[in-house]
Amino acid sequence: MLVSVEGVYRNGRVELTESPNNVPEGACVIVTFVSSNDINLASQGIDREQAKTLRASLATFSNDWNSPEMSVYDNFDILAALKVRRFLNLTI
Repeated sequence: MLVSVEGVYRNGRVELTESPNNVPEGACVIVTFVSSNDINLASQGIDREQAKTLRASLATFSNDWNSPEMSVYDNFDILAALKVRRFLNLTI
């Protein structure tokens, strides 16, 4: 099982931003430190007005992506593999 949860490292401790679901108390963890999510847009040639437009454009995508209807794709890879396996069993 692999569950990812974001957090922040402060005062020698990792503070999780949310509680992981279905993870038993005392479960072993691997902590990976990543650089900040901040992106210097100016260094990428994007000014404030362009950034504002970009955020507005991506907001609709985010709303669609996080809608309940998109949950049908949560297990797509697993379901596709099972479908292929069933097909192979039928043709052998």
